[in-house]
Amino acid sequence: MSEWRGVLMPVAAMLAAQALLSMATVTLPVLAPAAAVEIGAPVAWIGLFVAIIYASSMASGLASGALVRRWGALRLAQLCLLSAGAGVALLSTGQVAGVATGAVLMGMGYGPLNPASSHLLNRVSPPRHLSKIFSLKQTGVPLGGVLAGALLPPLVLWGGWRVAALCVAGACALLAAALQPLRAGFDVDRLPATRVGLDSLAEPARVALADRASRPLALSSFFFAALQLCLGTYLVAYLTAQQGYDLVQAGLTLAVTQGAGIAGRLLSGALADRSGRPRVVMGAMGCTMGACAIASAFAGHWPTPLLLLLYAVFGASAIGWNGVYLAEVARRAPVGAVSAATAAALFVTFGGVLAGPPVFAFMLQSGLSYGTAFVAVAAPALLCGLVLLRSPRPATG
Repeated sequence: MSEWRGVLMPVAAMLAAQALLSMATVTLPVLAPAAAVEIGAPVAWIGLFVAIIYASSMASGLASGALVRRWGALRLAQLCLLSAGAGVALLSTGQVAGVATGAVLMGMGYGPLNPASSHLLNRVSPPRHLSKIFSLKQTGVPLGGVLAGALLPPLVLWGGWRVAALCVAGACALLAAALQPLRAGFDVDRLPATRVGLDSLAEPARVALADRASRPLALSSFFFAALQLCLGTYLVAYLTAQQGYDLVQAGLTLAVTQGAGIAGRLLSGALADRSGRPRVVMGAMGCTMGACAIASAFAGHWPTPLLLLLYAVFGASAIGWNGVYLAEVARRAPVGAVSAATAAALFVTFGGVLAGPPVFAFMLQSGLSYGTAFVAVAAPALLCGLVLLRSPRPATG
């Protein structure tokens, strides 16, 4: 138990930051039915808003290696919270320009958080528990979605959608302030003289190019993320349009996938640490999510309990792989370059986030069914899973 004493506070701090930043990024999608008319944009534009967030995340994450060294992981996490909070506050302007600018600021906050978290947690975590700890921190992503779905609608009913947005912005600022007493202990390795310039943006690419063995892992994350986002974006529409579900049933099924995703992150981290083969665990999850997506295309007449089980396993695998992935990236990173390696890995991962839903939408617009589109997105994820399953056993000392 003594080896966990120095880990609990860093994990709690980064988990809280991850959950709140995740909540911030889904605030507009949750508020869209109430806010769209006043903003003057159709609800369908939510996809564009989300794309702006992740494009901004990809760009801001590239500088995170130098920023972590200069300011420290916790200070960067605080700045991420303030940036995202400012972005959510801009939603309350009710203007398209304000919403777009807010999306950029939210992305600027979201992008560097994982590299900062990876830097800190890799430094304080016992190596044999690394996947478990990273996966625990990554439960903040679905947890943020749960918080947004549970808290924002009542706030809208109480004070309107603008008040709900400002409450999230205020929570981001409060958490940033609450983390300040921890900075002296968390940021002991910062190097204030570190230069931050345009050349800092190339650091993640240099780190990634030097590690050829990690390229299959990054490529797999692209296709895993694409399938994960398609599940979250289109499951409700699929179930209502082609499976005969009403909106309440479809929403419940989506909630099941998210809850299973939290369990999947915790279980996958524990399995990766116990087996010592994180790539094989990721491969198994890739095969499982691909198989579930393909099965869903042929599950039109399955009994409801069996369908719920299918989507629970789908959610556990498609949402549950991220912590193992980030832990493996950190484990392979050169000394002092964990944040840069994480930024490079997530640049590829976020590419899948950006590509998946638009490609899925294009297939639907071309006349393909939801089931066929799920099969098409699932196929590369399944193939990547099979490749990772063949990963050699790590050498032991």
